Amino acid sequence: TSGMDLSGVMTQRLQDVNPRTYIGTGKVKEAQDLLTEVDACTVIFDAELSPGQQKALENAFNKEVIQNDFMGSERAAVKVIDRTALILDIFAQHAKTREGKLQVDLALHEYRKPRLTKMWTHLGRQGSGGAVGLRGPGESQLEIDKRLIKDRIIVLKRKIDSVQMQRDIHRKGRSNLGLPVLALVGYTNSGKSTLLNYLTRAGVMAENILFATLDPTTRKVKLPGLQTHPEVLLTDTVGFIQKLPTQLIAAFRATLEEVKEADVLIHVIDSSNPVWQKQEMAVQSVLREIGAGDKPMVRVLNKIDLLDEDVAEDLQYEAAMMDDYSVAISSKTGEGMTDLVSTIEDAMMGLLVPIEVILPYANGKEVNMVQEVGHVEEMEFREEGTYLLARVPEAVANRLKPFYINQVEEEAENNSNDDGIDWVAIGRGRHPKQEEI
Repeated sequence: TSGMDLSGVMTQRLQDVNPRTYIGTGKVKEAQDLLTEVDACTVIFDAELSPGQQKALENAFNKEVIQNDFMGSERAAVKVIDRTALILDIFAQHAKTREGKLQVDLALHEYRKPRLTKMWTHLGRQGSGGAVGLRGPGESQLEIDKRLIKDRIIVLKRKIDSVQMQRDIHRKGRSNLGLPVLALVGYTNSGKSTLLNYLTRAGVMAENILFATLDPTTRKVKLPGLQTHPEVLLTDTVGFIQKLPTQLIAAFRATLEEVKEADVLIHVIDSSNPVWQKQEMAVQSVLREIGAGDKPMVRVLNKIDLLDEDVAEDLQYEAAMMDDYSVAISSKTGEGMTDLVSTIEDAMMGLLVPIEVILPYANGKEVNMVQEVGHVEEMEFREEGTYLLARVPEAVANRLKPFYINQVEEEAENNSNDDGIDWVAIGRGRHPKQEEI
């Protein structure tokens, strides 16, 4: 995904990591030999390296380059990057919108801040305790760079806060519609954007690469056969990954807010991946971390078109027999989409509140709203207005409280029995006045 070619892989089991080089000294030598053999220029660690470990490893791999530097070494310097740097590089390539670029820029600056030391090795780094004439500009330049990065981080955070305010305004506008929000979540490259495109024809980039989607896309969609809510808002979000870097969670908080504010989460799982159970657990861990672990969830076992026919049938049967909201589909071919819609409907039924109201004929707008965002079980035209027995979202139910049948009856009873006197009847001269005390 990042555009590099894989030349070799090495693994090592350790009780404790080496504080200086992360891996053992023997493994460092073995890696150095492999680098020379395959003529590679980059070493990637599937772990988070400290700035000191990264510098020590680069020094070890570039010993020959450093020694022959004054003679002009022909060999290029070997670069050491860790898991976080690789993910940030991929994010930087895929960031297209202003919001995405701001978030990636912030994460990159947070990552680079403690790693500035190696950037100024060509300058003198003598402190104030050195001899006269040996004090160089390196330390002061390093401090200037640290200050510049710190200022840049402050500016980026302010800009992202303003983006978050704009998202809050858009979210508020969507919530006023009364439509339920469904958020597509899942491990990166599990088929979320393909599913969104199939259901909405949104035209979102969907490719077989990691983190193709960085910016959330929300579409209003009519799901075929959906009766509870004829229309819903469907949001595609950034893909998760195990051991998600903390810088990314902090930088993408505005994007992850979309997940927290959703009514139902649609967890898309790549069932063709041999380790999909581990990926599912990694996603659930991130959801708990951002405070969205307790939301209603539909488990979508995607990409069954890549499985053998017998395995796919078994998976569909297992999903149908599970107690939770689970379904097996193919977002590429459309297989199982009818089951997906009915499963989403079952999950959304728990969000609806039963109401029994009589709406005056002047309130046709409210009747239309109930039919659009709710599920009408009974509708009757009576003398005093339109009688509705339905299930609607809680926000709509609160707006219709003055028209509840029990509420209307209670108000009528209170008006007629207030202090035991029917003031309307007195006004019409049909009620005997009580004796004054």
